[in-house]
Amino acid sequence: MLTKAFVVYKQRIMAHDNEALHNRLALFRAEAGLSRKDLAEQVGVNPQTIGFLERGQYGPSLELGLRLARVFGVPVETLFSLEPFTPLAESLGVPRLLEGGRR
Repeated sequence: MLTKAFVVYKQRIMAHDNEALHNRLALFRAEAGLSRKDLAEQVGVNPQTIGFLERGQYGPSLELGLRLARVFGVPVETLFSLEPFTPLAESLGVPRLLEGGRR
């Protein structure tokens, strides 16, 4: 069973060559306490663009990807990847989350 957090964490967007481009944008935005509007203002786009990115309906330009990475102080490959990201619970070794919730 996938939790809502997993769904947000593992969102995918389609790249120009039909390869899935995975992103962690919603995770980083939530952790930073930023609204879509706040983040959009910082990178110079419309708030709907941030929503499209997070939902996997739009792939960022290289310039936008770099701007987003700069806001969070991380390399662009920390936000976007052609390979699926390891689920956060698995990375942290939290078995309760891996099994779908509380016991």
